[in-house]
Amino acid sequence: MITFQFLLTAFVVVLAPGTGVVYTLAMGLGRGRRAALAAAFGCTFGIVPALVAAMVGLAAVLHASAILFNLVKFAGVAYLLWLAWDALRSTGALAVKPAEARPDPLWRVAWRGMLLNVLNPKLSIFFLALLPPFLTGDPVRATAEMALLGGVFMAMTFAVFAVYGLFASVFRDLILSSARAMAWLNRSFAAVFAALAGRLALERA
Repeated sequence: MITFQFLLTAFVVVLAPGTGVVYTLAMGLGRGRRAALAAAFGCTFGIVPALVAAMVGLAAVLHASAILFNLVKFAGVAYLLWLAWDALRSTGALAVKPAEARPDPLWRVAWRGMLLNVLNPKLSIFFLALLPPFLTGDPVRATAEMALLGGVFMAMTFAVFAVYGLFASVFRDLILSSARAMAWLNRSFAAVFAALAGRLALERA
C-alpha cells in the first residue's frame, strides 16, 4: 500500500519534467500564480480518466488495440503541436506577455492542462504498471487500493506542479521587462511542445 517505496517512486515520476510541467511553467511565466495553480489543477484532474481506465482494465484494451492507441496518440500529438503554435503567436494563450485586459478564464487554463493528460494514451498503461506492485494482493480490495494510491499520486502531482508554477511566476516581472527574453521563452516553449509531440508520435503500444 502507501509505503516509502511507493511515495519515493511516485515523487520521482511526478518530479520528472513532462508536458504537464512545461505547461504549468508556461502558465506561471505567462499569466502568473493563479493561472499556474489552475494549470496544476487541470493537469492533475486529467489523470482521473487514465486512473479509472487502469482500475477497470481498459488500459489493457488500449494497449492491445493498435488502432485505438494510435487514435488517442495522434490526437495528443496534434494537441501538442497546437500548443507549440499557440506559444509562438504573440496573441496566443500560452505566449509569455504582459497582462491582458480580458485574459482567458482560469477554467480554460485548467481545461487545456486536463486535455494534456487525457490525450496521453501511455498514462493509463503507466498506472497499470505502477500501481499493482504496491497492492496487498487481496482481489476484493484491489480497486479501492488502486483508487487510494492513485489519489495519493494525484495529490503529489498537484503539489509538485504548483511549486513549479509558483516558482516560475516569481520570475514573471523580470521576464516581462525584456522583450527579447519574452520572445526567447515563447520560442523555447514552442520548441519543447513540438519535441514532446515528436516523442509521443514515436511511442508504441
